Amino acid sequence: MSLLFSPLTLRSVTLPNRVAVSPMCQYSARDGHPDEWHLVHLGSRAVGGAGLVITEATAVQAVGRISPQDTGLWDDAHVASWRPIADFIRANGAVAGVQLAHAGRKASTYAPFAVGRGGVPDAEGGWTPVAPSAEAFHESYRTPVELDADGIARVVADFAAAARRAVEAGFQLVEVHAAHGYLLHQFLSPLSNHRTDGYGGSLDNRTRLAREVTAAVRDAVGDAVPVLVRISATDWVEGGWTGDDSAVLARDLVALGADLVDVSTGGNVPAADIPVGPGYQVRFAEAVRLKADVPTGAVGMITDARQAEQVLADGSADLVLLGRELLRDPYWPLHAAAQLGVQVSPPKQYARAF
Repeated sequence: MSLLFSPLTLRSVTLPNRVAVSPMCQYSARDGHPDEWHLVHLGSRAVGGAGLVITEATAVQAVGRISPQDTGLWDDAHVASWRPIADFIRANGAVAGVQLAHAGRKASTYAPFAVGRGGVPDAEGGWTPVAPSAEAFHESYRTPVELDADGIARVVADFAAAARRAVEAGFQLVEVHAAHGYLLHQFLSPLSNHRTDGYGGSLDNRTRLAREVTAAVRDAVGDAVPVLVRISATDWVEGGWTGDDSAVLARDLVALGADLVDVSTGGNVPAADIPVGPGYQVRFAEAVRLKADVPTGAVGMITDARQAEQVLADGSADLVLLGRELLRDPYWPLHAAAQLGVQVSPPKQYARAF
């Protein structure tokens, strides 16, 4: 029996296998609305056999977009744009998931394939970002405004509202993005959070917003819908967020209704000497899983079927998320099944190729 192709049940939802499409920004939306590109991009990964297809980081506020071309769920009008995409994913055998996000101080930036770099000025459709502290991510980024108490409360409320819209749009699973240097991660790390109120200082204070958002999202989607939370388990910089901090947070999040912690790393501050290589982040997923006794997902340069199988066999994680490998090969799960000697059924339209 292959663990990679065994089902995983989270609340009322059963993933047919443990291959998940990691959220990957496409920078191709207009006013937050996904279009035909997103339908084909996400739909082809469902056709390719992934058990879970998660959308790109989808903003819960217009000012929470990474770029002006990010998708969103901050408006009721976005529901109709997402519904056919979620419907297609489900119709082709995968679970449809959405990642809800707020970019914080990393908002209002150019798409990576745009001519410009760094912060987008107002004249080109940019805006002033918000953050835990009025400190830019980089000198080329825009300087954010520090969130006040009302602003923090709106963030929590808008995550919840976006989660409700996600369910209305047909998504079966919601992931809260608290990684990669975006708003919730900015609150978590002492490198980006210099507040002196109840959301800064101690570990308990710095994790408060992530806990409040997770609890609000859980309440918004009800008991049946799985909630995942993506975290960065380290800032890769001394004095920053750590693996031990991550274990404490993970335990708290599961107690608040999260079903799985999706463990990545980095992104909060520029860092050097990150040991990038095959599976370089898996050890962090394993550490969180063991220290916090919670289900985890592993991500990061997982490219080979046997490598993915071993992550599960070693007990490092319960779910394997692939990003760029699934950009290179949307049908990776079907090819992986063949490598592992697992009988799977491709779409009937493609059966003659297998």
